[in-house]
Amino acid sequence: MKSAMQAVLAAAALWTTVADAAPVQKQVQAPEFAGISTWLNSEPLSMQQLRGKVVLVDFWTFDCINCINTLPFVKSWHDKYKDQGLVVVGVHTPEYAHERSTDNVKAAMKRFDIRYAVAQDNRYATWTAYSNRYWPAAYLINKKGQIVYTHFGEGKYQEIESTIRTLLAEPA
Repeated sequence: MKSAMQAVLAAAALWTTVADAAPVQKQVQAPEFAGISTWLNSEPLSMQQLRGKVVLVDFWTFDCINCINTLPFVKSWHDKYKDQGLVVVGVHTPEYAHERSTDNVKAAMKRFDIRYAVAQDNRYATWTAYSNRYWPAAYLINKKGQIVYTHFGEGKYQEIESTIRTLLAEPA
């Protein structure tokens, strides 16, 4: 019984760590978008092409309730800051087989009124390039193309938005 309780406590500690947002201590270049089968609301994008912009890479899938709960904030940031240099890229990485269908992704984008670029990552290539393990996951990338902030799960919306504003104010 004691080992089961220890496992529960360890899992709770891990979740607390996972759900926290954090500036990245060692800034690394953001990986390129890899293995994207379909781009929606956009022509194909690359990190190289997005240099000089602030980029929010948002890993999501349309049947994830936590992802759905973050969408109003992600959409708001896109609407509020797109003309100031923010580019939002939703990387749709499916958890279930029905989430692999482009038609289903399009229907979800219509239902949620998503107007920013969505990269369909059915083979988990971009997911793997980012060493990502969570839905939702937000990666903020500065104008130099470096990952400077990450957040896994819901919450920290004010902190994320404040970081977006700070990054937008930095010189290119």
